[in-house]
Amino acid sequence: MKALAGVMVMAVAIAACSPEELATDLTRSTARTVVLPVVRDAVSPPADTLATECILNNATNAELNVLARNVGNSAGTLTIQTIRTIAERPATRACLTGQGLPPLVL
Repeated sequence: MKALAGVMVMAVAIAACSPEELATDLTRSTARTVVLPVVRDAVSPPADTLATECILNNATNAELNVLARNVGNSAGTLTIQTIRTIAERPATRACLTGQGLPPLVL
């Protein structure tokens, strides 16, 4: 019975989302798998997850798309530069500070 209730809740949640929101969520989730390993080289868990969220929250849609396209590959120079550019933005630095983290050195 609990499983059925869980499925029903998920169905309602999915129905409430627009196709654009679903696409954005998928892109963001995919970009996270690219950003996290790069950030993990600079900070250890659990700070790596917090820093990754700060980066994703301050990336443009175009940047998220670029990062997501690198899924399944080791981050190259351009990917690391994109992450560094986002990490150096004032809003990202403020997010890091708000999480009790220092600026990232990538």
